[in-house]
Amino acid sequence: MVLTLVGLGLHDERDVSIRGLEAIREADVVYLENYTATLNVNTSRLERFFEKPIVLADRDFVEGNADTMLEAAVDKRVVCLVVGDPFWSVAEFKKTHLATTHADLYLRARQRGVAVKVIHNASIMSAVAACGLQLYRFGETVSIPFFDGNWKPVSFYDKIKKNRENNMHTLCLLDIKVKEQTVENMMKGNNIFEPPRFMTVNVAIKQLLEAAAMKNDEGAEEILAFGLARVGADNQAIVSGEI
Repeated sequence: MVLTLVGLGLHDERDVSIRGLEAIREADVVYLENYTATLNVNTSRLERFFEKPIVLADRDFVEGNADTMLEAAVDKRVVCLVVGDPFWSVAEFKKTHLATTHADLYLRARQRGVAVKVIHNASIMSAVAACGLQLYRFGETVSIPFFDGNWKPVSFYDKIKKNRENNMHTLCLLDIKVKEQTVENMMKGNNIFEPPRFMTVNVAIKQLLEAAAMKNDEGAEEILAFGLARVGADNQAIVSGEI
């Protein structure tokens, strides 16, 4: 029948649009994609507000069982809730061909002949302007992943440097780890998951400076940066200073 991707905005259940709320309450099945980003409220609170049970679509589900969602949408009204805006990561999808994005769900549903609707909402891609920087001066957005032992991917630093050379700002999205397994548990087939981890601004700065050292790039300490947390919430935090 239809798959509707509904953006939830940045903070809590009250950020959903009226169109989004109507789609949710009319749905036969509601999923919440909850591993690429998180809201500041739990699932129970969302269920009470939306008056609908919610099925959590974690990483395992999206990567391995998304067909369940698409099959249901053939003859049911299915809603997939997305923190922020459903399509904020389309550019990243086109570049990396990852099969875990909301854009991929959209394309696969269309290939199956399922009608797809998208209800947009605010995302960090626009809300970052709360720090006072002008959006048209932003270059390519980067993601900073957690370093893990000897695994230290630093390609993000090259993009930051390129943006600086072009006199552009860089939005750095910080890593989150939700329902992740250690390599050992994955190899043993143990259904054991690590506690959730959310990268702090301090950790991101530490890794950025480490990446600069690995690239033999001097002067990174003098970069003026803004740190933003909980944007859109009443207790949002925005700070600035040299790295």
